[in-house]
Amino acid sequence: MTVLLDTHLWLWWLLGSPQLPSRERQAIDQAAQARQLRLAAISLWEAQLLQAKGRLQLDRPFEHWLRRAAAADVITVLPLDCEVVICVNSLPADFQHHSPQPGGAALACGVIAH
Repeated sequence: MTVLLDTHLWLWWLLGSPQLPSRERQAIDQAAQARQLRLAAISLWEAQLLQAKGRLQLDRPFEHWLRRAAAADVITVLPLDCEVVICVNSLPADFQHHSPQPGGAALACGVIAH
């Protein structure tokens, strides 16, 4: 089963956060072993925003951490491409402008398009 992680789940999983319950961590670990984890490219940008605001503490420079965190042997990053943007454009305006995440519409459309 393919599993799409949102930004916070991805970060909690990678960083060993106690905010991620052990049952969910085990499920994500199993999906990772089966190479079934997916992440919308917009989550890479959201991680950078969190780091820039001081809300993401890392043990190495961000660029090194991000390259490893988004490596193909860790997770499949779904691209932000024309199909995703076309999908976002087709969503109701309420969803596009009132999503709780900055890239919420692109996150949803990454799954639809890919």
